[in-house]
Amino acid sequence: MGVPKPTTVGELKRSGYKPCSIKDELRRNLVAKLKSGEPLFPGIVGYEKTVIPQVINAILSHHDFILLGLRGQAKTRLARQLTDLLDPEIPVLAGFPLNEDPLAPVTAGARAHLAAYSDAAEIHWLTRAERYREKLATPDVTIADLIGDIDPIKAATKRLDYASEDVIHYGIIPRTNRGIFCINELPDLPSRIQVGLLNIMQERDIQIRGFPVRLPMDVLMIYTANPEDYTNRGSIITPLKDRIDSQILTHYPSKLEESLAITAQEAWVARGGDVRVFVPPYLKEVVEEVAFAARKSEFLDQSSGVSARLPITLLENVISNAERRALLNGETSVCARPVDFQPAISAVTGKVELVYEGEQEGAANVARHLVGRGLKNVFDRYLPDAYGQNKDDASFGPYKAVINWFAKGNAVELTDRAPTAEALAKLKSVDGLEALAREHVPIGDERVELPAALEFVLEGLHQSRLLAKDETEGLGRYRDMLGSMFEGMDEGGPPSPPRERGRRK
Repeated sequence: MGVPKPTTVGELKRSGYKPCSIKDELRRNLVAKLKSGEPLFPGIVGYEKTVIPQVINAILSHHDFILLGLRGQAKTRLARQLTDLLDPEIPVLAGFPLNEDPLAPVTAGARAHLAAYSDAAEIHWLTRAERYREKLATPDVTIADLIGDIDPIKAATKRLDYASEDVIHYGIIPRTNRGIFCINELPDLPSRIQVGLLNIMQERDIQIRGFPVRLPMDVLMIYTANPEDYTNRGSIITPLKDRIDSQILTHYPSKLEESLAITAQEAWVARGGDVRVFVPPYLKEVVEEVAFAARKSEFLDQSSGVSARLPITLLENVISNAERRALLNGETSVCARPVDFQPAISAVTGKVELVYEGEQEGAANVARHLVGRGLKNVFDRYLPDAYGQNKDDASFGPYKAVINWFAKGNAVELTDRAPTAEALAKLKSVDGLEALAREHVPIGDERVELPAALEFVLEGLHQSRLLAKDETEGLGRYRDMLGSMFEGMDEGGPPSPPRERGRRK
């Protein structure tokens, strides 16, 4: 058993405890972790060489800081993980609301209590989780919420002067004394409320309603903001911005591997139950490519950003659609297929802000377009170019047998409800399709995964405008592109030129 924790001020003194400011504490523990090589922010992916070094510098410098970035860039999550740099527990004087250090109290009431009880004064221990608080900035936030106010009922009942500390109703920031306080979406906070933070940032104290009540605060202040907010919803007043020591820019993952790691970490994939759903690696890449395509799309407002939550929820919806199909058909194992993406676009439409051109197209059509772009990008990564280096070459290279099969008037109809065996039989009937998929697409358990691989090739040919596709709810019909052009049903125009990217190695 460990040594019992002190329960009184006297025991605390005898233990050798010494008061320490929050910023000194964070710096001390950060230095120890850096020396030991211990991971600092587990679960934060893609910031190892950009954001995290700047956060480390801010803490080593005793800085308050702001995390500035578009939505879905893990700003709040990063702020919350700073609690890992706090001591496991700290002593506080029992019975007082401001987490006061038993050996360095800040209020007159606490000092009087210590004078009366001396070493017998009782202490409690505060965990690191209890030392982090945050507030979402909204237009209805008041100074009383953040800092505090005079309680006239207390003053009248106790017959105290308004300048007495005993009549103050403390706000959330003083109650976070000796801890970390985060204000999310700072520009949404009205300017007159931001002014109330100036004393905390510079003089490290609070003042309430003009009465001579000054309490020194020991708080690390962290803010988050979206650059869009500076013009669309509000701004950070210049004096406050000047008092924020470090401004740290966050960003979306720049590499596919980073994005895959984030989605794998956050998405609800391992669901248990009666159905096992498998998602092939190339379809996981499609999910991420949808987000990458959205961040470049001319139909979306890029200043608003595309949250990292988009691929997370899209993957969950794709899995759910495959799970639904398995439950309807009494299957215990099922593989997600390209056909599962269209019913899953509800995960996309609510996470993008459309510009005028996008509104003209409609949110659902834009989402389908993004899914198509994602599928095409991954298809280009895994399979060869039908045109080689000559855009005028119409031989279709390795796809010739497949294209010719459709040119004879054949078609393939696939639904998101059909059993695996039924979909496989239809896809296997296409000349050359299975050989093509087996050569270029990774296939594990082919009893489950083969239909997904075959459909992936077909969908890639459609997105490459080598096959036409008629779509209705839950059904896709692949057919000859030339025939569809003659019938006036072409959806995409002439075949696309050779792609610029090479094959996956």
